[in-house]
Amino acid sequence: MNALTEKTKAIISEQLRNDLPNFTSGDTIKVNFKIKEGEKYRIQTFEGLVIKTQGSGISYAVCVRKSSNGVFVERTFPVNSPLVESIEVVKRGRVRRARIYYIRKLSGKAARIKEIVTSRAEKLAKAEPKKATKKAAPKAEPKTTETK
Repeated sequence: MNALTEKTKAIISEQLRNDLPNFTSGDTIKVNFKIKEGEKYRIQTFEGLVIKTQGSGISYAVCVRKSSNGVFVERTFPVNSPLVESIEVVKRGRVRRARIYYIRKLSGKAARIKEIVTSRAEKLAKAEPKKATKKAAPKAEPKTTETK
C-alpha cells in the first residue's frame, strides 16, 4: 500500500503546474483553453469572473462566469489539465466570501465588484526581477547640537 501511494504521489507531482498566478474569488481572469476540432487544436480564450475555486492538488478547479451576448455562461476549468494553456489575471476584485453565488441574482450596477488597484511600482517589481544596483555610500550621521 505504501509503495502504491509513493508511486501515485510521484505521478501527481509531475503533472502539477507551477506556472499559474495566484487568484481568488472576485478576480477577473483569462483562461486560454485548447479545443480540439477534428485533428487540430485551437486556443480559445474564456475571460470572466471567478465564482469559486475548489479542490486542491491535482483536482484543483476554478469556476469562471462571463457574459456572452447578454447570456451568462459559467464554466469549470481543471487548473492542472494539459488542455489549459495559460491563465492570466486581468483584475483583482475584493469580495467578502469564498463562493460568490449571489452574483448570479444581481444585474447591472449591482453586479459590480470593487477592484483592488495596485500601484505601478508594485506591478513593475512583480514583473521584473531586481537588477543589481550600485550600493550607495553610507550616510553620515546628522550633527546634533546640545543646548544648555
